[in-house]
Amino acid sequence: MTLQTDLDLELEERRRVLDAWTDKRRQIAALEAEAAELLVEQIALHDAEVSTNPFHREAIRRSMVAEFAAAAHVSKGSMDFAFADALALQTHLPAVRAAFAGGAISSGHVREIARASAIVAEAIRNGRADTEVMALFETAVLVVAEEDTSARTRSHARQVAAALIGDTVLDRHRRAAAERCVTVKSLDDGLALLTAVLPEWIATAISDRLSRMTREIVRSRDDSDIVPLPWWFDDDHDTIGPDSFSLDDPCFDDPRFGPRGAAVIASADGDTFATDPEIEHLPTDTRTWAQIQADLLSDLLLTADPSAAHGDGLDHIQARVQVTVAATTLAGADDRPAELDGHGPLDPDIARDLAARNTGWSRLFLDPSGMLVETDTYTPTEGMRRFLRARDQHCRFPGCRMPAHRSEIDHNHDHATGGRTRLDNLAHFCRAHHTLKHPDVPDPHRWTARQEKDGSVTWHSPLGRDYSDPPPRRVMFV
Repeated sequence: MTLQTDLDLELEERRRVLDAWTDKRRQIAALEAEAAELLVEQIALHDAEVSTNPFHREAIRRSMVAEFAAAAHVSKGSMDFAFADALALQTHLPAVRAAFAGGAISSGHVREIARASAIVAEAIRNGRADTEVMALFETAVLVVAEEDTSARTRSHARQVAAALIGDTVLDRHRRAAAERCVTVKSLDDGLALLTAVLPEWIATAISDRLSRMTREIVRSRDDSDIVPLPWWFDDDHDTIGPDSFSLDDPCFDDPRFGPRGAAVIASADGDTFATDPEIEHLPTDTRTWAQIQADLLSDLLLTADPSAAHGDGLDHIQARVQVTVAATTLAGADDRPAELDGHGPLDPDIARDLAARNTGWSRLFLDPSGMLVETDTYTPTEGMRRFLRARDQHCRFPGCRMPAHRSEIDHNHDHATGGRTRLDNLAHFCRAHHTLKHPDVPDPHRWTARQEKDGSVTWHSPLGRDYSDPPPRRVMFV
């Protein structure tokens, strides 16, 4: 009884700290909103001064930004963004401004919304959209921003803007593609910064391929010794072991082998094989993940393929991106933006080109009467996997953006305890969040996950709190 009381007290104390921290975060957001209001006041002072000295507009602005950056001990770039966000709140984002003042969203949310709203504001200024469109943009974006992270808000806000102002988005993307370039900047200690400005879908594919190749190297780098077959080994010996040889086998005369011909092949210090010149010993790979990626990038650019020293199995690794596009767009009937899942809008011409070139393209026809939603086996069918990848896009823990192809398909209700292999019992979880549910996690720290009828995944925390992650929204096709 005492043990249970102590556990209840511990949980209650953890809940108290969590509630206090959450409340303090809301207070911080409200204070950041007040700071933004002060920047709005400064913008008014700046505009008044510029009106009397129009020829010194740039000098006045540079001086203002430098003054605030120096006083706050922040960079000029950060201060530029802060003023831009404050101006967006003042001029065309009243609903976001109110949510910010109430502590419902953070400055990170405001920044992502303000950036995405720029193309909507541009379309309104150019007469390509009505002023009411901005209110629709705010309403749609705040639905996610008030319940999710700033990173997910960024992707959603860009999708909303693309849905409302599709032509403007495509024009901007096509203009920006002309600015792709590669630059080199020398750094200290013999290093240099190589910067590549590329279309987002290409950069995403490059990042994915480097990550998958790096994972393959890390997985296989323990296999560092190449041990040749002994001179006496021939086709009559299929295996090496105590039952593989007769008393006449020459291995019994070799001090490297123990009784009954059992092979002693190891790499421990002092072993004969450790210094055998017939064995190729590669140095232990101690590189970090980032260092391996940098080396792979160099190899791929300089030699087209990774060198043999980097391990086997890399040649067949291809870059992956996941794109969702309406069937009418794919057929050329319209030019609505496609979606680069987890990132934002994609030029429909690029989506059509990817569909034509890539033999791994999956066509998804979401017909409720024809969709396979369950199987009797533990493993979901390939059709179900395609559906789940398209539905989830990323790990379904609230706020996590690990892409679906780097996550694991999980039975929310464990298959071993009766959970069915059904679409409404399957979801993608990254390894870090998947392990939160493992049975070997102590009860006071174990999470559970349940999928709701609308596709949302509700996570139940050890403190008794529920956190819901709704399925990603396909706003562009609504």
